[in-house]
Amino acid sequence: MSVPVSIVVSVPSASWARALGPVEGAEVVVWDGQAPAPDPAPDLVVPPYVATPDLSHLPAGTRAVQLLTIGYDGVPEQLPPGVRLCNATGVHETSTAELAVGLTVLALRGLADDVRSMATGDWRPSLRTSLADRRVLVVGWGGVGRATAARLAPFECSVTAVGTRTRVQDGVAVHAVEELPDLLPEHDVVVLACPLTERTRGLVGERFLAALPDGALVVNVARGPVVDTGALVAELRTGRLRAALDVTDPEPLPADHELWTLPGVVVTPHVGGNSTAFRPRMVALLTEQIARLAAGQELRNVIV
Repeated sequence: MSVPVSIVVSVPSASWARALGPVEGAEVVVWDGQAPAPDPAPDLVVPPYVATPDLSHLPAGTRAVQLLTIGYDGVPEQLPPGVRLCNATGVHETSTAELAVGLTVLALRGLADDVRSMATGDWRPSLRTSLADRRVLVVGWGGVGRATAARLAPFECSVTAVGTRTRVQDGVAVHAVEELPDLLPEHDVVVLACPLTERTRGLVGERFLAALPDGALVVNVARGPVVDTGALVAELRTGRLRAALDVTDPEPLPADHELWTLPGVVVTPHVGGNSTAFRPRMVALLTEQIARLAAGQELRNVIV
């Protein structure tokens, strides 16, 4: 006996509809947010996988929006009153932490230079910097920051946590952002894993970078505007600092941008969460959210 449809769910592409499959009690429709909205209006809208989706065409009657990303900057301001917003907490942390550690090892050990040397068969052995014994500062002690720290531990480096406020969380002493001027000179690597807010926009500027010791590495898996690109480029030109960036400002990074060619820089195209782990974990979250909405229960990961 079939179960009556109680809610309508829109997903941004046919591939997402296939991945989600039939969901008991729900009708799944494909809507990218730009074409005419489905009729009846979706109860739950899943927008495309972009940093800040355009929700200007959100139909009346929508009850909730489920993002495919952890970050949600620029989204709450678009929502009509009464529409709940949920992010993808629990989906991307593992993959993003993997990339943060991978970028750190790649940059410290000079592996990007080795890959480039392969094109010419240029054998260049040299002394490389090990992650072992490095002092790593993780700025942002949410899911990505904690997952990154957990993966750094086996490398025998020290990790210092920085969050919005001073606290002890799960046995870890977390420093407040206000303590950064004292912490930065004592660390060799800074991993940025914080959300983009008015407080963190431009956080990594001239003073922040100047406080780092010579040879320090800045790894950004947060959001591009957390870093003042002009200030970072100025330091990188001198060769005093190094950077490994999965996110940039602007983004996408223009082909003629200086960051592509500066020494000591590694750039990846915002792929922290875009791994094979993404879709199955997201499908599991969507399935649960649909069941909760259909049953009148509170949704997970509610932002507003």
